[in-house]
Amino acid sequence: MTHPADLSARAARRMIARKQLSPVELAEACIARVEALDPAVNALIARDFDGMLKAARQAEADVAAGKDLGALHGLPFAVKDMIDVTGLPTTFGSEAFRHNIASKDDAIVAAMRAAGGFPIGKTNTPEWSAGGNTRNRVHGVTANPHDLSRSCAGSSGGSAVALACGYAPLATGSDTGGSLRNPAAFCGVVGYRPSPGVVPGNTRAAGLIPLPTSGPMARNVADCALMLSVMARPDRNDPFTPVIDGRTPWDPADFATLPRRDLSSLRIAVTEDFGFAPTEGIVRDHFRKIVPQLAPFFGRVEDATPDCTDADRIFAVLRAVQFLGVHAKLVDEQPELVGPNVHDNVAEGRSYSAEDVAQAIFGQARYHRDWQAFFETTDYLLSPAVCISPRDWHELYPTEIDGTATKSYYHWLALAYASTLAGHPSITIPCGRDANGMPFGLQIVGRRHDDRGVLAVAAELEAVIAGLSDLAPRGPDLAALARAPKLSEARGFLAFD
Repeated sequence: MTHPADLSARAARRMIARKQLSPVELAEACIARVEALDPAVNALIARDFDGMLKAARQAEADVAAGKDLGALHGLPFAVKDMIDVTGLPTTFGSEAFRHNIASKDDAIVAAMRAAGGFPIGKTNTPEWSAGGNTRNRVHGVTANPHDLSRSCAGSSGGSAVALACGYAPLATGSDTGGSLRNPAAFCGVVGYRPSPGVVPGNTRAAGLIPLPTSGPMARNVADCALMLSVMARPDRNDPFTPVIDGRTPWDPADFATLPRRDLSSLRIAVTEDFGFAPTEGIVRDHFRKIVPQLAPFFGRVEDATPDCTDADRIFAVLRAVQFLGVHAKLVDEQPELVGPNVHDNVAEGRSYSAEDVAQAIFGQARYHRDWQAFFETTDYLLSPAVCISPRDWHELYPTEIDGTATKSYYHWLALAYASTLAGHPSITIPCGRDANGMPFGLQIVGRRHDDRGVLAVAAELEAVIAGLSDLAPRGPDLAALARAPKLSEARGFLAFD
């Protein structure tokens, strides 16, 4: 019998509705898993076990009373430490907000509570989500559960680790340059970046630059889709969420019921690097191994990529502009409380001229049109999710890949921000292990606003991969994690050395 903490969200929800599983039993199992494993990985940096158990007891009472049950009824979920949960810290991984306590729920958390879920606590993130290694000077580092010496990526690293370890079946993430896709890939779980506006950012700082978005994370595609059906909602505060007569053009409930897709009818493009990403040899090798195994299931497969000319430059400028707008004051007034990645991005933003910004904005428009032309003759695109195999977590960011220097602390995220710039939905699903024995993430990209299609194709591929013995996902060794020493005692846990 599957341990309650390892059940999928859908399986747990069905069992709760049938009175085969108590929400309290599930909550207690998740709490026990956190207490047993988190000393080794440091994924959950704030906990609300009392509130969780109280909500679970109410959920159990509602089942017994025969009340209508929400889509997430009785399900725990983890929350990235970038959005608010009432009564818990929201530190953003920043020393300047070390003692910040949220007075109300973020809209995403409120929606998930309304659907019957309840938060287990907050997950670790790099300072202000700046960077692909989950480290900060408030809560320390989060380690990869498949190899505690390696990075779990980021910035939604704590959420990915929490899922892989069975703390909860669902977790929130956010993504600009791959911040939920990259940790999902490194930790062997699923991360979905929706089209802009599907999950409203009701507090979006740069309203008309659609790079960041929140999205669902889970251990399988169907659970991500279920969570998306709750996260997606009408909200006019996000300029990329069209709301007409109180509704969006998409019905959020549809995400929970994915259609079957005939893979043999699809035209698939595959690329190792989008023509510009600094993809590591070990990643290329594994991708070349899996493509021939998946190709027979599709109608047409060809090596091809959209035109990604100037992608690095466009992303660098737009990203730096956002950091400059949000963090310049903090850097100027309290520089000692700001880490190196945020300092670097603010300095980078100040180095660009108005002409640089104008060229990036107009360049993104051209980039978007090129991607639309490409997807007129291609249904979906497959690529690796991340440019590198997981590395030692002491490394703040990769300064080189296969001996070639990286351009910035986020350059190694290029495989993810390729689709970010075009505004296309993309998902990362586990697909075997690379030559280092670490989980490999396969990225699936679809047309803009084909969110349901991307999820449906991902679910079909997930089933195919599960039937291929050398590619089927494997979780971390939970017994070994329970025996591991405390991560907090490791050299460099809090420092950037």
